[in-house]
Amino acid sequence: MGSFLSVIISIAGFFYAKEILLLMGASPKVAEENYLFTQIMLTGNIVIVLLFINNAVFRGAGNASIAMKALLIANAINIILDPLLILGIGPFPKMGIVGAAVATTIGRAFAVCYQFYFLFNGKALIQIYTKQFVIQVKLIKSILNTSAGGMFQFIIGSCSWIFLAMIIAESGTAAVSGYGTAIRICIFTILPAWGLANAAATLVGQNLGANQPERAEKSVWRTAFITFCFFAVVSVIFFVFGENLMLFFIQDKEAVKAGTLCLHILAIGYVFFAYGLVISQAFNGAGDTRTPTYINLFVFWFLQIPLAYLLAKYLKMGPLGVYIAIGIAESILALVSIMIFKRGKWKLIKV
Repeated sequence: MGSFLSVIISIAGFFYAKEILLLMGASPKVAEENYLFTQIMLTGNIVIVLLFINNAVFRGAGNASIAMKALLIANAINIILDPLLILGIGPFPKMGIVGAAVATTIGRAFAVCYQFYFLFNGKALIQIYTKQFVIQVKLIKSILNTSAGGMFQFIIGSCSWIFLAMIIAESGTAAVSGYGTAIRICIFTILPAWGLANAAATLVGQNLGANQPERAEKSVWRTAFITFCFFAVVSVIFFVFGENLMLFFIQDKEAVKAGTLCLHILAIGYVFFAYGLVISQAFNGAGDTRTPTYINLFVFWFLQIPLAYLLAKYLKMGPLGVYIAIGIAESILALVSIMIFKRGKWKLIKV
């Protein structure tokens, strides 16, 4: 099901990448300069979907180490290829920001091949057989009912980022370029935290299944604290080396200035984001996908977007207002998630 939807997105991204950027508020110049990056990332969408679906299968089966190794392969290849393709080192062509998209897609593709090796060769607890590739309507309905909350969480978050990008787009190409680059840097640092959050979700599911709710809760708090420490280190790096990180990807002074400001502001809310991320996944692991969906809907659509618009447009703060809104929203999301998680109703969910 996920693969089918990703194919539709891939086709749309391949043929309409430029139009999608224009729809998001990018100027014709920005759309012309960046549509190749968007085209490659959207066309390779199926690789991303397969990577995360397969990892969810491994984690659910208790093969978390395979899931972790797959992400390590994807990130390692990405780290190696990024400077080679962006800067054109040695025999590699200088592709600029497009090189980052190519490196990311190649890294994820190799990781998916690694996953399939285990799934199709009986090397994992779960094995896939060709006879299983049949449409089972009852099973699809069950999957959709269970995953609906997670799907809406992703849609809510993605739409929020699109609206924020549209607000920033009104400040010019430099602001858009700086914001886009800063967000890509943030996403790269978030990947390890995603691994920790998914581990927490797995531990919650396994411990609740074993009738050990207290152990499930303890694993969440421990994972959240580890993620908090990781993000604290990342925040310091953003504050100290933010400009250097931006200069690695772009050279335009105004874009670097805008992106560095974005990293500095987001770094303040990063430590709060640690708890919001882990606890949201813990709810999902317990089968309570509605709670994080409602929290995300309230925080992102009814708080973050209006606040960003108010600060950027009416208070004339421009991109700075958007960055502040993001930091505030992530902090409130964490606080609300913690309060609801402490009530413990997620321990009673029956899937």
